[in-house]
Amino acid sequence: MTDTLADPPREVTHGRVLKIAIPIVIANATVPILGAVDTGVVGQIGLAAPIGAVGIGAIILSGIYWIFGFLRMGTTGLAAQAAGQGNRAEVAALLTRVLMIGLGAGALMIVFQAALFWAAFEVAPASDEVERLARSYMQIRIWSAPAAIAIYGISGWLIALERTRALLVMQVWMNLLNIVLDLWFVLGLGWGVDGVAFATFLAEWSGLAVGLWLCRAAFRVPAWRDWARVFDRAKLTNMTRVNSDILIRSLLLQAIFMSFLFLAADFGDVVLAANQVLLQFLQITAYALDGFAFAAEAMVGQAMGARAVQTLRRSAILTSVWGLLSCAVMSLAFWVAGPALIDLMADVPPVQAAARDYLPWMIAAPLVGLAAWMLDGVFIGATRTADMRNMMVVSALVYVAAVLVLVPWIGNHGLWAALLISFVARGVTLALRYPALERAAA
Repeated sequence: MTDTLADPPREVTHGRVLKIAIPIVIANATVPILGAVDTGVVGQIGLAAPIGAVGIGAIILSGIYWIFGFLRMGTTGLAAQAAGQGNRAEVAALLTRVLMIGLGAGALMIVFQAALFWAAFEVAPASDEVERLARSYMQIRIWSAPAAIAIYGISGWLIALERTRALLVMQVWMNLLNIVLDLWFVLGLGWGVDGVAFATFLAEWSGLAVGLWLCRAAFRVPAWRDWARVFDRAKLTNMTRVNSDILIRSLLLQAIFMSFLFLAADFGDVVLAANQVLLQFLQITAYALDGFAFAAEAMVGQAMGARAVQTLRRSAILTSVWGLLSCAVMSLAFWVAGPALIDLMADVPPVQAAARDYLPWMIAAPLVGLAAWMLDGVFIGATRTADMRNMMVVSALVYVAAVLVLVPWIGNHGLWAALLISFVARGVTLALRYPALERAAA
């Protein structure tokens, strides 16, 4: 989509789907590279504590930032619908709202950083040396929290307007700058853990600057600073409703995955490690599928705003066809290359053997989870977030019931079965609500 902010709805084609999806897949591929470089440069120091400090510090901050993931998803649906309505003023005003939320939330994190860090280390205690270094790392990085959270909103806004190449530019810029600064600060200047933190701090603020430049078309529309529109009570109430529903849904989904790991720990360190290795396969699948789920968000949202039911339906079908192809490739890859990938990620024979034992569950997971992942994109685009929240509650209850029945019976196989059953439950329940979504569009 061009920088006119609200182009008329266009034909739904395979080319359009791929134009949205491919930049997202490429952008996602850069994320693990950055993590590997962070670990690699700190590893050159020759001590274990700095590696652990960067790892735990990054996990804590990522976990806190993850809470604000609703800003990305909610913004995509709302902005896409405004674009589908041809409402340039609302598209511009929405960008101002999400920037204010992101910057404000980040500022609050800076104010309450001491309490956040204390709570984090109460939950995940570390050795004195690792904790000291991790605190130093986080006390630097926390100052870029406003930028990091605002970028969620910018990302959602760009996806809504199908400007995923711009999103790719922003992501690649941030990661490349982060890598260059990592190498300079840590290996060149010898700043150690603090160098990694400063590199990320500068990369995130520069990423926000690039993002604002990429969104400059919005600032040519006077409505971006029409405060009566920006603070319109009905719009803010709807935005709060959408974001609250997504937050509850995401917290329940996270609770399922956290409980999966906690329950796996009861089977011993080997099984826990094997499950952790296989979950990386699931993350790879999510990265591959994100592009098509995001395409569904943008295209369905625009069709919803235009009240074009047939376009909405075709958008949902076409993006899901590509999602199915992607998942089939993932399942085939895990079947063929799974054992080699396991050996690459875990150089411990008992863990390798256990992971191979449970690999069939991971081979099935992409295809089993397809409906849930793609329908999430459809419902986000349509901002039918109450349905997402409610069906997630049902799926979580189904997961709990499956765990109670299957884990005592077949152990860790039962745990994997329960996880996949929760995927099926989410897909089926959302599919049952899809006709209501089309009625709302009509």
